[in-house]
Amino acid sequence: MVFPQPLLDALRAAPATPAFEHAGRTVSRGELLELIGRLAGGMRAAGLGPGRAIAVRTSVTPEAFAAHIAAHALGCRVVGIRPGYPPGQLAHVLGMGADAVLVDPANATPELLAASKTALSLGPGATDLLAQPAGDQELTVTARPGDVAALTFTSGSTGRPKGCAITYAALSAHWAWQPRAWSPVAAAFARGFERYLLFGTLASMVVMEFLAPCLLGGGTAVIPEDDGRPLFPYAIERYGITGSIITVPRLTQMLDLLDKEPADVGSLRALMVSGSPIGPSRLAAAAGRLGPVVYQGYGATEAGNVAMLTPEHIAAGVLDSVGRPHPMVELSVRDEEGAELPAGRTGEIHVRSPYVMEGYWGEEEETRDTLRDGWLRTRDLGHVDEAGFLYLSGRSRDVIMVNAMVVYAGPIERVLAAHPDVAEAYVAGAPDEGTGEAVHAFVVPERGRRPDPDALTALVRAELGADSAPRTITTVPGVPVAPSGKPDKRALLDLPRGAL
Repeated sequence: MVFPQPLLDALRAAPATPAFEHAGRTVSRGELLELIGRLAGGMRAAGLGPGRAIAVRTSVTPEAFAAHIAAHALGCRVVGIRPGYPPGQLAHVLGMGADAVLVDPANATPELLAASKTALSLGPGATDLLAQPAGDQELTVTARPGDVAALTFTSGSTGRPKGCAITYAALSAHWAWQPRAWSPVAAAFARGFERYLLFGTLASMVVMEFLAPCLLGGGTAVIPEDDGRPLFPYAIERYGITGSIITVPRLTQMLDLLDKEPADVGSLRALMVSGSPIGPSRLAAAAGRLGPVVYQGYGATEAGNVAMLTPEHIAAGVLDSVGRPHPMVELSVRDEEGAELPAGRTGEIHVRSPYVMEGYWGEEEETRDTLRDGWLRTRDLGHVDEAGFLYLSGRSRDVIMVNAMVVYAGPIERVLAAHPDVAEAYVAGAPDEGTGEAVHAFVVPERGRRPDPDALTALVRAELGADSAPRTITTVPGVPVAPSGKPDKRALLDLPRGAL
């Protein structure tokens, strides 16, 4: 059954039940289905269909989700645009062959509207798809399995976003979108998402992946209003939330807030920690404070969710693993020559599943280096034990996880080194309670120059975005060298940071 047919069938099967709560209103499954049909009709009238591409930049609303599904039903390639791209990165993403651009009034910037001859909108400002006639609830899915369904983006080693091409065949086999194939663990997880806290951006693979069990399992996606307080824990209490995804920094903040000012989070039944590894002590503290509701997920934009640690695993004392792989996922741990290693040996983790990406859009060399004989190189290091649990031990690539986003050190170093006051630049990541990890930069000044850290930070933010901006910039006379002859970034991190 080709994606998104299972979702459309689920909506038709229970039209009176609530699908979304947003801004004081409830959108039923029947209303959502009608909305999908109406938007699909407007997109079809604009010339969209199988193999055509639509770039989407919207806020999180029921209408925005319906637009994504409408485009998929027509067989389009949906190019999800994340918020916060600097102009150069935005231009790069928009240059990936979009036949149309879809925005809502809050995101109708001139750059977006000018990126395509066909500008569509969820409201006034361009061709308003919401003003189209009522849709056909018997909408036929015309997606072709071999076509690319979505480009979801991760940062690239050059500082440009890489578009992970996910086909309709991959989404049709994806664990989250096929309830008939749910394992007992996945089914229990979906039941915990009866009232799911939805936030972030629909351009995120993770957000869409974990929204699926909610809607396919009969739950309601609750889009919170901003009341000036942290979502966690206060939105949980306010809306009676039973499930959500959460990053490690947000989880840390929530536990701290609960210690200072208790809130009622007793409605929680499933809280998926994702985005970056969580330490065993923090995981145990979360389970102790919140109860048997905490899950941990490991995955990648290129592969979706790969492994899951359940509350049962945590209760049994498994605290330093990221869990067991989903039933359709295979793991292979390999050495530097590509030879498979036995259980317990550490190497690079390779993943194979029906829903791994087809490749990086327009990046053939990078695709060949990442996909080999059907296996995806994650560039993460770890091992699998005899019981099938996956353990992470580091990364083979020089990346930093800031607010659960992958930040590459190389592009930051190149931006800093291009400044006339800087002769050399080195970037490393260090644990940070607020953001998971933080970027720390070390610069060797040009002779007679005194680099301004505020100016350098602003330069990185303008070129690469806020997540890449260094937390500290330290001027050093030179860089220590490791026995290998390479710069010793660990030794740099041992220095007092931020001093000039």
